[in-house]
Formats: sequence, structure tokens, C-alpha cells
Amino acid sequence: MRKLLLGLALVGGQLIFAQKVTGAKVENSPKKEQQASISKEKISLYNDNFLKFIDALQASDRKTIDELLSEKVKEIVTDNVLKKVKDGIDPNKKLEILKAGYYKTMDGLNHPSIKYKYVGESSSKEAITAVFEDDGKILGVLPAK
Repeated sequence: MRKLLLGLALVGGQLIFAQKVTGAKVENSPKKEQQASISKEKISLYNDNFLKFIDALQASDRKTIDELLSEKVKEIVTDNVLKKVKDGIDPNKKLEILKAGYYKTMDGLNHPSIKYKYVGESSSKEAITAVFEDDGKILGVLPAK
């Protein structure tokens, strides 16, 4: 009987001293970061590297492709991955820059990116996105298909 009363007293004490939190508000709400725009020189560098990458991809020039890829992705980019990217880009159509901005990767970092569309197409449904490091090396390519 004593153990039962002692157990009830402990549970009752916990309930008495428990506090209920209601109406909690966050005073310093996180503000959305404003992205800085990418300079024209950087866009030109990224665009040149991407076009070199596409040419090397169509020619199956693995040495040039490896020179243009970031060190972070070289090990995971296999011939199968390159084949999928190659199949997702139409070599007969010319690309033009649709939009330049930033792409948030899975590690939470923002990297410069450029969206391309085929010349003459009005919709951006078949847009190709290229993600870069600041030095111009390619981190990833998201083909249209």
C-alpha cells in the first residue's frame, strides 16, 4: 500500500508542477535571404564552361569532361550518368540562357545556376539547368528529359 501511495504521490507531484505552454511566439522570425545577382562576367564564364561540357559530352571526350567537372562530383559521375545527360540534351538545337540564379543543393548551400532553353521554343518546359561552383566548375546538370 505504501508503494502505491508513494507512486501516486510522485505522479501527482509531476502533474502539479508541470507547466502548460500556450501561445508561444517566435520573436525573431528567420528572414528570407535575398540572393545577390550573378555578375555578367561570371555568367559568361559559366556559360562558356557549360557549352564546352556539352561539346565534350557529344564527342565523348572524357578528359575534357573531367576537367570541367567539380572535384566533388568527379567520383560519382559514371559513364552511365553521362549517357543519361547526353540523351537528355538535343545536340541539333541551340541553347540560350533563360535565367541565371542560385540553386540550393542537398547540403543546404546555394550555388550559381543557369537555366537554358532551346532557341525558338517559347515554353520553359524543356529547360536544362546547370549548377556551378563559384570558380566555374560544373556541379550538376539537370537535363530536360
